[in-house]
Amino acid sequence: MIGKEIRIERIMDRNTGRSVIVPMDHGFTLGQIEGLKDMTRTISEVSEGGANAIVLHKGIVKRGHRRKGRDIGLIVHLSGSTSLNPDPNDKVLVCTVEEAIALGADAVSIHINLGAPNESRMLESAGLIVKDCNRWGIPLLVMIYPRGKGINPTAPETVGHCVRVAEELGADLIKTNYTGDPKTFADIVSACSVPVFIAGGEKAGDLETLEIIRDSVRAGGAGVCVGRNAFQRENPRAFVEALCKVVHGEMDPKKALKGD
Repeated sequence: MIGKEIRIERIMDRNTGRSVIVPMDHGFTLGQIEGLKDMTRTISEVSEGGANAIVLHKGIVKRGHRRKGRDIGLIVHLSGSTSLNPDPNDKVLVCTVEEAIALGADAVSIHINLGAPNESRMLESAGLIVKDCNRWGIPLLVMIYPRGKGINPTAPETVGHCVRVAEELGADLIKTNYTGDPKTFADIVSACSVPVFIAGGEKAGDLETLEIIRDSVRAGGAGVCVGRNAFQRENPRAFVEALCKVVHGEMDPKKALKGD
C-alpha cells in the first residue's frame, strides 16, 4: 500500500487529513461552460487559491496542470457521459489506470450512479478499476450518488448505501451527496473506514456553500469536491482561499469570506 500512501499525501493535507478537491470534468458532460473555457487560467486560479487537487479528463491535462503557480494534485477521471445522451446517468469508462499513470496522475476517479438503469455495468467497471489501482498503487476516488426514478438523492439511507458500496468495492476516497443534516451525515461517516467528501453540487451563494461545507467537516467529513461552486465564481481564487480556511482551519464562513 505504500504507493497509495505516498500519492494520497499529494492530494490530502497531511496535517488536517482533509482535502479541497476541485473537479473540472464538467466540460465532457456539459460542453464549453463558463469557467472551463480557459483551462490554463482556471487551473492556475484554483491552484493559487490553495486547493489540494483537481480532477481532469485525460485530454485536458496538457492544458495547464502544473504549468504556473503552486503545485496541485492531479486526479484523472476515468468515467464519462454527456448531457446529450438519452440517459446522462449512464457512465462508461473512457480512460484506463495505465493512461492516467502515464499522464502523471496522483490518483484516479470513477463515477457510479446507484439506481440508474445501467448500475450493474458501472459496478462491474468499478471492480476492474479497483483491481488495476491496487496493482499500480494508485488511489481511487469513487464518486457515487443515488440517482434513479423515485430515489431521494439526499436521504440518509440512500447516501449511506452509496458510501457502503464504494467502501466495499475498495475505494480509497469517496465523494457523495450531503444529507443536509450534520447528525445523519456524522452517522454515515462514522460507519465508514475511508475519507468521505461531499459534492459541491450546482452553484449556490458563497455563504450558503461554505456553511454547508463547515457543517459536513464538523460532522467528520474529509472535505469537499466542489466544481461549479468554485470555478464559476467571479473570483475563483478568493473563493477557494475561503474554502480552504473553512475546511483546513475550521474558520467561520463569514470571516473566511472577509479574508480574515
